[in-house]
Amino acid sequence: MAEDATRLAALIKRGKVSSSELVARSLAKIKAENQTLNAVTHLRETAALKEAENALKTDAPFAGVPILIKGLGQSLKGEPDTASSKLLKANVATTTDNFMAGLQRAGFIILGETNAPEFGFKNVTDPELYGPTKSAWGNHEVSPGGSSGGSAAAVSADWVSLAAGNDGGGSIRIPASFSGLIGLKPTRGRVPAGPGAWRGWQGASINFGLTRSIRDTAQLLDSLQTVQLAAPFQTPLYSQGFLQTSQQPLPTEFTVGYTLESPVGTPVSKDAQQAVLDAVDFLKANGIRTVEMQNPLDGVKMMESYYIVNAGETAAMFDGIQASLGRAVTMDDMELMTWVIYQAGLLTRAQDYSHAFELWDAASYQMDQLYSQIDLFLTPTTATTAPRLDYELVGPEVTEQMRHVTDLNRQERLDLIYRFFERSLALSPFTQQANLTGQPAISLPTGMATNGLPLGIQFLARKGDEATLLQMGRLFEMNGMFKMLHETEQ
Repeated sequence: MAEDATRLAALIKRGKVSSSELVARSLAKIKAENQTLNAVTHLRETAALKEAENALKTDAPFAGVPILIKGLGQSLKGEPDTASSKLLKANVATTTDNFMAGLQRAGFIILGETNAPEFGFKNVTDPELYGPTKSAWGNHEVSPGGSSGGSAAAVSADWVSLAAGNDGGGSIRIPASFSGLIGLKPTRGRVPAGPGAWRGWQGASINFGLTRSIRDTAQLLDSLQTVQLAAPFQTPLYSQGFLQTSQQPLPTEFTVGYTLESPVGTPVSKDAQQAVLDAVDFLKANGIRTVEMQNPLDGVKMMESYYIVNAGETAAMFDGIQASLGRAVTMDDMELMTWVIYQAGLLTRAQDYSHAFELWDAASYQMDQLYSQIDLFLTPTTATTAPRLDYELVGPEVTEQMRHVTDLNRQERLDLIYRFFERSLALSPFTQQANLTGQPAISLPTGMATNGLPLGIQFLARKGDEATLLQMGRLFEMNGMFKMLHETEQ
């Protein structure tokens, strides 16, 4: 039986096990099994073991607990900072970013870095630099998802009790769904974003983690959130608050709205629909009102705006990379998908960018109004279970068009981005909107498909209302509704 990080921290504090023992155990598992899963790209074994010796010199909530970080958008000074890109394969972080500093203050011992797709553009993990990551599920024949796929594989395989990830369009929640884990994307701005920054992708991207218990999720949020009522660890808003409220019934007339339909009109598997319907039955059995409703947003327009911002941010990123390299980057420096997004970004206009944010603000207001009618909104997390490793995300005809992207005008380049993401979007059309509206959203591992693979359900809340998401997650957890590869002892 697996143990969560909160229990491990308590065992360390009581002297039942040492941090050094836990670190050594995790390192041994990784070394023995990583050749199969390819989830970890770098280990800092010597440094981690040395840090573990001093774990009890702090009263931090996760003191001495081993963790893996994502090898993308999470920088630890002196360690590789490659973004899974062959262009940056020799890059080493020169500073420790705000999120990493938060993990260290929380007491975690960082073992190393996990695999991710190049620059995080995919919902599977198969970078050319490191090769594909395999799921601990399905005889290792399916993807754990992406872009935090290496972290998801490591947690579901029980190498560590939790692992860091980040989420710019579902990159925590998608692998949580595909890998049978809990994945929270906090409210925009609540947790530090990219390297040295407090926001990423204009607030659409946010760092957090993949966990196996709601109490770990709550304690992690307490430890990392930027909004504090008092000094860190002195005001446990979530780790205590949700445990107290989870013992009480939800308010009278608590209402969950739900949908089975994709916001972009793509198919949703019967398994994914059934996972939501089973959750609806569970909610009704617990006295919670449910109502089927349509997503009020124009999903296609939202995705078009998402790709505009993605392209613009990518062009800005490569401006910095070129300045650092002292030369222009070429198509041979990166994967084809990255090259096309970059080329679209080069022609993105300031007004395109501004209009995209206007749409995001309007959508944020529209969703906030929705919560005057309901308390939470429920959807599938992903439309299907994890794809096979050999699943073709981009067809040959579109690939050929991508090779000639520089022959296209501004709108044609943006249209091409939508086309080459069509198959990816069909796998996971539900997660991106929360990134654009800024809402918190959580994927819970309650579904099990007929093929024996896990499926998550997603709850979305009003901005700032992580507490209700945690309370809902705890309700499912306490009633044995979670389906994980390793049952978690608490």
